[in-house]
Amino acid sequence: MIGLGSYAYFWRHSARVDAPLTLAEEFEDARRLGVGLFQICDDARLERMGDAELRDAATAARENAMTIELGTKGVAPERLDRFLRLADAFDARLVRSMVYGPGSRPSLGEAAGWLEQSVRMYEAAGVELALETYEQLPTSDLVGLVERVGSDALGICLDPANVVARLEQPSECIRKSAPHVKNVHAKDFAFARQDGWVGFTYSGAPMGTGLHDYPALLEAVRPRERGANEIVEHWLPWQGDAATTITAERDWTRTALDYLRSTP
Repeated sequence: MIGLGSYAYFWRHSARVDAPLTLAEEFEDARRLGVGLFQICDDARLERMGDAELRDAATAARENAMTIELGTKGVAPERLDRFLRLADAFDARLVRSMVYGPGSRPSLGEAAGWLEQSVRMYEAAGVELALETYEQLPTSDLVGLVERVGSDALGICLDPANVVARLEQPSECIRKSAPHVKNVHAKDFAFARQDGWVGFTYSGAPMGTGLHDYPALLEAVRPRERGANEIVEHWLPWQGDAATTITAERDWTRTALDYLRSTP
């Protein structure tokens, strides 16, 4: 299933715009775009919500016929326990996380112990846990961690854009991760020369216009055959003013949805 994530609304719910969107408004916008899946990912609003606000947000998701996934950072048991409870509130069947979280950089052995402790509860609840590929951890180490824990409820959230920062090839990240992928972050990326020819900026690009060989990802991973959802994200730089940035964010979202819907 193709969905939208919090990073597709990064600027529209930020403090830099006059009227930041609420979660309920984002669900409504996704529904208008014909999307029935939303990943609330690294969204500080979720952490600040009290019980009543969480119930209201979950109700808004149901009213908009929205399937919810959740996203956080870290694998400390208390962090994963909290998000399993949040998954229950939203009827979410997947939680995306990263090995390192706020103030937490476990060794691979420590992370494996924590995951072995937590993943049993995820298995019992019917919720999958997907650890994201990113630059702070080699993809081979992440794959080894998932294989060491050895649970059907634990896999990988594939985002090959991230690993370029540690000089990994996206194609190698895809190849190594493919057997374990449970979720895909779908965004394009490109390098651009800085003014004065003194370096490059690595940033986002409208889907289908950058360096990401997404058809190759689809061929290697086959997410649509295995039920791994594709979540649209953006790395959209600030465009100088709020109105221009918001317009670009909307345009990038429509472009990404059209691109993904047109790929076999």
